[in-house]
Amino acid sequence: MKKVFKLILILLIVGSLGFLGFYVFDKSENTAEVFETDSTFLTDIQRKTVATGAINPRKEVEIKSQVSGVVQKLFVEAGDKIEAGQLIAKIQIIPDVVALNNAQARLKEATINYKNSEQEMERQKKLFIEKVISQQSYNQFLLTYDLNKQQVEAAENNLDLIKEGASKKSGAVSNLVRSTVAGMVLDVPVKEGNFVIESNTFNDGTTIASVADMKELVFEGKVDEAEVGKLREGMDLALVVGALDTIKFAAKLEYISPKGVEEEGAIQFEVRASVELRSDHFLRAGYSANADIVLEERKDILAVQEKNLIFEDDKIYVELQKSDQEFEKVEIKTGISDGINIEVLKGLSEGSWVKTL
Repeated sequence: MKKVFKLILILLIVGSLGFLGFYVFDKSENTAEVFETDSTFLTDIQRKTVATGAINPRKEVEIKSQVSGVVQKLFVEAGDKIEAGQLIAKIQIIPDVVALNNAQARLKEATINYKNSEQEMERQKKLFIEKVISQQSYNQFLLTYDLNKQQVEAAENNLDLIKEGASKKSGAVSNLVRSTVAGMVLDVPVKEGNFVIESNTFNDGTTIASVADMKELVFEGKVDEAEVGKLREGMDLALVVGALDTIKFAAKLEYISPKGVEEEGAIQFEVRASVELRSDHFLRAGYSANADIVLEERKDILAVQEKNLIFEDDKIYVELQKSDQEFEKVEIKTGISDGINIEVLKGLSEGSWVKTL
């Protein structure tokens, strides 16, 4: 009895599986694949390249000290607007021992010469009054006296400059740092108490402040060699500043470097464009930015989505819909592309439907 029951159970399972398989097979045979389609359309297409770079002042001046010493007082800070000649800092001079000793020695020497010439002049003056010597001889002693007097004043001024950075008699001041240009203070890299080195022939010296005219800014970026040949001076750029999200600034290309520089295996060419400022947004020096450069533009042209193209044997095809779910592969000719849409020059008309790939 148990054997009969097992046999019946096996037959039922096999029969169920067979029916299920037949149903699935029949269902798949009767289900036709449905393809989606896209229509051709009229649109504007721009072919662009992107240059990455930053916004910088056209002219940025580093203000340096004429003397070495310690920053005694700072009169400006970053963000201040200043005029040419405005006081930036005062430097407390730490005299060089050798230079100080030499200056003191020159002053002593000049003083001795002056006193000797003064005594000699008085003696020669009496002889001239008594008409023992001529006017010409007396004038020579007078000239020597005046020269020695001048050397004493020069030695005193030099000693004052070495010790204090200022000459009381001549009014010359070297320890006061003044701006050479008008503009905005971008940076003050030193603090009160810092030691600074003077700017001279042998070194650049310590920068006290950086000043620039923030009303004249430029975009400085780089373009790949594959695109630089399509650029020309005067082209319009659209700048997108990273710190300002989607805010765009207009710019005009004014410089393309004649020489490329290799970076990470690719040749890059420097480009520069003048930026048109906006009254509603302040651009800060050093902002990173991307510049969209339109290389070619076509308006109101027939186009199709580039994803629907078929490339075979250096030819371009699409599957054109002839009737419901019936398609024919046709060759087309294309024009410019923006990476999403592509111009159709030949092979399709407005309102044609092609298979979506």
